[in-house]
Amino acid sequence: MRKTAVVTGGASGIGRAVAAGLVRRGVHVTIADVRGAEDAAAELGCAGAVCDVSDAQAVRDLVTGVAAEHGRLDFLFNNAGIAVGGHAEEFTLDHWNRTIDVNLRGVVHGVHAAYPLMVEQGYGHIVNTASLAGLTPAPMMLPYTATKHAVVGLSLALRAEAAAHGVRVSVVCPGFTDTPLLDNANPGLPQTEIGRHARTVAVRAQGRLYPVESLAGDVLRGVARNQALIVAPASARATWRAVRLSPALAVRAAGSALRRVIG
Repeated sequence: MRKTAVVTGGASGIGRAVAAGLVRRGVHVTIADVRGAEDAAAELGCAGAVCDVSDAQAVRDLVTGVAAEHGRLDFLFNNAGIAVGGHAEEFTLDHWNRTIDVNLRGVVHGVHAAYPLMVEQGYGHIVNTASLAGLTPAPMMLPYTATKHAVVGLSLALRAEAAAHGVRVSVVCPGFTDTPLLDNANPGLPQTEIGRHARTVAVRAQGRLYPVESLAGDVLRGVARNQALIVAPASARATWRAVRLSPALAVRAAGSALRRVIG
């Protein structure tokens, strides 16, 4: 029987690249997004659904509907997210609340819908997209950084609990990747100078944006190996190791990098 996957945020960027890789592997994929899902699905040869991950009932309906249709749910990729950038003093509560609603509650809603189902099945793999910003002291995007740290913590704790039920959990922590998120920072929110030039800031910070297709390959290999943390590219892994070695030094380095990037 073909395996089944749901990929949120699947109309573009990381989600679309992961969905394409799954389709090539013969997985029955349903991509979900607030817009563009049906067009992307037609191009990839899979199913598409409109879904706002901040709506718990919509996520539940999506997940349970796919599981009921196919008799199983093998993978849930909680990938939907938004990018938020700016100085800490510039952020309004709308910035914070919207980021929490999508980047954190969206993952919670996916887990809440899929995990009990997978426990009942006795198998399944939940893959949550966080960020290198969830492993490091990443300034200039505090709401984003806070939610991604939360997603990492949620994922690792759930992984420890889920193993007894045959359910796997992984968390993806990419460095700056070449996705449309960088061209749409602070969506529907008050704009900032950093948000307006997010792509330029990312290039200055990392040097070269990681191709989304390469990241998708890393993700699918990591999932196949049941890795707890999937950190890519190599420069992101080096940064992560440095933070683990000396958190205090990492904070100072982040401040120095910030001054270099924004002048």
